[in-house]
Amino acid sequence: MALTTTWLAACAGNGDGLDANGRPIGPGDPGGTPLTADFRSIQDHVFTPICTVCHAGASAPHGLRLDAANSYDLLVGVPSQEQPGLMRVKPGDPGSSYLVQKLEGRASVGARMPLGGPYLDQATINVIRQWIIDGAQRSPAAAARSAFAIHAVMPAPGDVLDEAPSQVVVSFTRELDRTRLDPSIIHLERISPDAGTSASMSFDLAVPEANPATLILTPRSTLQTGRYRLRVAEIGLADISGAPLAGTSSAVDAPITLTTFEVRSVP
Repeated sequence: MALTTTWLAACAGNGDGLDANGRPIGPGDPGGTPLTADFRSIQDHVFTPICTVCHAGASAPHGLRLDAANSYDLLVGVPSQEQPGLMRVKPGDPGSSYLVQKLEGRASVGARMPLGGPYLDQATINVIRQWIIDGAQRSPAAAARSAFAIHAVMPAPGDVLDEAPSQVVVSFTRELDRTRLDPSIIHLERISPDAGTSASMSFDLAVPEANPATLILTPRSTLQTGRYRLRVAEIGLADISGAPLAGTSSAVDAPITLTTFEVRSVP
């Protein structure tokens, strides 16, 4: 299954969240909780205070949200649009992870991040590198979720986007049963403004090997101005143990609307 990707335009460039030496301020200050090679710690010290200045909500560039609800599923195992041959985060290989290349200023395309600096100091980047070396795992608390349910959807319900998303991403609380992911049970539809009729959009479907709780739909053509919805048949979704989504029945083939969003304009 093919996977077209979005780019890592990464963090804001106004210096928010960093001191003059490029070290995260706030939670990582002396006397506070130190930055460690754990995803939750990196989220709290780097992504949330620094990157979400730009990369949050419907206005996040190219749909790349680096808030706590979305960042893991949009980074780990997901290729970069600027360099499709590289994953944003490739577990076990920080040198080939586009995130690290952008933070260190080694990427062959685009500017170093945070855009315009100040940049992260190498000690902070090394902690991110160590997390990737260790397998780029979710934090234990996130991995211990009990019920199989939808964790997040991007674009989120009600989003109004200034540019067409190149991906629709659905993350779940447990690993998906890939054998049941028949594209015929998933429908990405453009809703007509008159009478509520809809037209199906073709897409490629993928589950990243390194992030098996995430489902990525890549439209085969640019989504034009209009309203869209993503629906899936209940019977077609199950976790790796065969459990259906919480609150649904594996014996009912009824469609579930996962998100409805609007594309306001297309360049």
